[in-house]
Amino acid sequence: MHCGRVFSVEEIAGIRQTVAWLPRLGRRELAATLCEHLQWYTVTGTAKVHACREFLERLEAAGLVVLAPLQVARRPHPAPPAPVVAAPAPLHGPLAALGPVRLVPVRADAAAVAQWNAAVARWHPLGYKGAFGYRLRYFITAGEQHLGCLLLAGAARALAVRDHWIGWDAQTRRANQVRVLNNSRFLIFPHVQVPHLASHVLGQLARRVRADWLAHWGFAPLLLETFVDPRHYAGTCYRAAGWELLGETSGSGLARPGRTYHSAPRHVWVKPLSAQWRERLCATSGGTTP
Repeated sequence: MHCGRVFSVEEIAGIRQTVAWLPRLGRRELAATLCEHLQWYTVTGTAKVHACREFLERLEAAGLVVLAPLQVARRPHPAPPAPVVAAPAPLHGPLAALGPVRLVPVRADAAAVAQWNAAVARWHPLGYKGAFGYRLRYFITAGEQHLGCLLLAGAARALAVRDHWIGWDAQTRRANQVRVLNNSRFLIFPHVQVPHLASHVLGQLARRVRADWLAHWGFAPLLLETFVDPRHYAGTCYRAAGWELLGETSGSGLARPGRTYHSAPRHVWVKPLSAQWRERLCATSGGTTP
């Protein structure tokens, strides 16, 4: 028990597995990620990050987990201001005229992160409110031009149409969900009007994301997922890039204990990244091999 919560054997095993999967994640972000997985919130709906971090340190003292080393506190430097993203001149023409299109990971460069955040906040229909836990930003580029942005983050916690398609029960989902990534933001800048660019980018993403994620987080994903609002988009670029349409979300669910949400149903698209993706996602051994 910790802070009034009793943890089951299965929950402790899930915590240990998540910690093992994410050895590079800072302690606070790890605690925030676990709070979401465990649905550990205050009565006002705030994640109990401090309590979770204390519990993780108790588990570490007992020899059950190994946490990332504590960082030495330094005087914080003011974050660089988010640049004003001016609207460039319209870009038209065939895909071949752009030259090589590349996905460039955005890692520890604060200025690049601020530029990425500002662009998505300005031009993506959903804006940008930040991401915690494991995630990876990309700029879409051609030469010196930025054409768009892409974000991968943790998968949806529970999704009936996806879980049934994979063959997951609750236990195997908890054990293997870390191997599924959500394409939570995909933006081609509005001034870029280049046919087939979006599907070309998605194809490139599927070919390289396993290596990128392994280099950044220490393990390779097995499946990509995304949600498309059919009221505004047909998902044509995902279909062209070989993604599969599974069905729709229910449009409602439990956001936090005592709080439900309702939204318009979204189409669920997925893209396997390995020939053995289903076998490995349905394994119950909980191995940590890449």
